[in-house]
Amino acid sequence: MLKLLRINVHKSTFQMAVCGMASKKSPNVAVILAGSGVNDGSEIHEASAVLTHLSRNGAQFQCFAPDIPQMHVIDHFKGSEDASHQRNVLAEAARIARGNICPLTDLVKNLSKYDAVVLPGGFGVAKNLSDFAGKGPQMSVQKDVEEALNGFHECKKPIGLACISPILAAKLFKGVTITLGKSCGDEWPYKDAIEAAQKMGAKTEEKGVLEVTFDCDHKVFSTPAFMYDGKFHEVDDGIGNMIKELVKSIA
Repeated sequence: MLKLLRINVHKSTFQMAVCGMASKKSPNVAVILAGSGVNDGSEIHEASAVLTHLSRNGAQFQCFAPDIPQMHVIDHFKGSEDASHQRNVLAEAARIARGNICPLTDLVKNLSKYDAVVLPGGFGVAKNLSDFAGKGPQMSVQKDVEEALNGFHECKKPIGLACISPILAAKLFKGVTITLGKSCGDEWPYKDAIEAAQKMGAKTEEKGVLEVTFDCDHKVFSTPAFMYDGKFHEVDDGIGNMIKELVKSIA
C-alpha cells in the first residue's frame, strides 16, 4: 500500500519589530488622510483615486489620520474661513474612509503590518499634517506623520505621494527626488512649492499630470495630481499610474 508523504510548509516566524513584512499575497497599504475637503483637509477626489487604484491593483488598505484639531475650517462654498466652530482631522477623514479609519498613532505602533504608505494631497497636508502653509521651507511635520513616514523610509518600504504631499518628503528625506508638477504655465498654479522644496534640499523633476517620479534610493513615488489645474480623469489616471508602479515595487 502506497503511503503519501505529507509535507508541512511552515511560514517563517522571523519578523523584525518594525521592518517585518506583511503577506505578499495581497499587499497591505496604509493611507494617511488629512481631513476632508481640498481647502482644509485631504482632496477628496485624490483620496478616492488612491483607494480605487489600490483596490484595482489587488492591494488591501487601511486609512489613518492624526487625532488632532484642524488648523481651521473652510466654507468650501464661500471659499472663506468659518470661524464659528472647530473640526477634528480624524473625524473629518472618516467621511472619506466610510468610517473605517484608525488614529495615526496606531500606524506608528504597527508599521510592520504594512508594505507601503500613500498620502493624497489637499491643503490639509500643508495645514494639518505640517505647517507648510504658514512657514514654507521653515516648516515642521506633525509628530505622528513624521514618525510614520520615517518608519517606512528606514525600512525601505515604498512611499506614494500625490499633489502637495511630496513636500513632506522634501522636509524629511535629505536629497530626495520628487515632483510637484511644472514651474511654468498658468495651468500650474502652485509652482512656488517647487522652489520651497528645492530650498529644503530636495531635487525636483518637471512632470505632467499623468507622469510619475520614482526615487529609487528613497523608494518615494510622486505625481502632480491637482497641482495641475486639469480635468478630473487626468488626475485620476495620474494617481492610477503612481499606484500601479508602487504596488509592483512591493517585494
